[in-house]
Amino acid sequence: MRHAHAHMYGLTGRPDRYEQIARRPGRGLYGRIVADVAAADLPPGARILDVGTGPGTVPLALAAALPQVTLDGLDLAPTMVEHAAAAARAAGLTERVRFVAADGGDMPFPDDAFDLVVSSLSLHHWADAPAVVGEIGRVLRPGGVAWIYDVRPILGRAERAARRRWPAAAVHRAPVRTGRLPVRLFGRCTIRRPE
Repeated sequence: MRHAHAHMYGLTGRPDRYEQIARRPGRGLYGRIVADVAAADLPPGARILDVGTGPGTVPLALAAALPQVTLDGLDLAPTMVEHAAAAARAAGLTERVRFVAADGGDMPFPDDAFDLVVSSLSLHHWADAPAVVGEIGRVLRPGGVAWIYDVRPILGRAERAARRRWPAAAVHRAPVRTGRLPVRLFGRCTIRRPE
């Protein structure tokens, strides 16, 4: 993931500014992710990973909505991880929410560690989408699901990488509604790891 996009044109050093910029277009998408995860009816103790977590917006929102799960956020930028960890401390969520600075193409987690993996507006920063998708598959438990959300034209990168690894029935791409507008700017690539 290391290239110009991975540093988000200088915004990795300003997580507070990035959070302000990303919240406006991402607000509806982040709400949609929380609703999707809540509807997944995960069992108590389920573990969720957010790849490309940035300032930790999605894991913190999920932790507030789903007190029965634990969450990890991974981001390449240490400044983003520090900002996210501080927000988790301020919210009193450090028992259930952890953040780590690492490359999505080389995750520091054991095999079969997560019930669900999400990623929002991060895919377009991945220099090596097949490596990140491969790592997502490795850390997912058998039967686990990954949801990669991004602008619709970009999702083909994740879909192609996933289809090279898993049967076609395990991979699905669809537009998602994030508000009242009839235009569906965002989409979701679903990857279901076979049992």
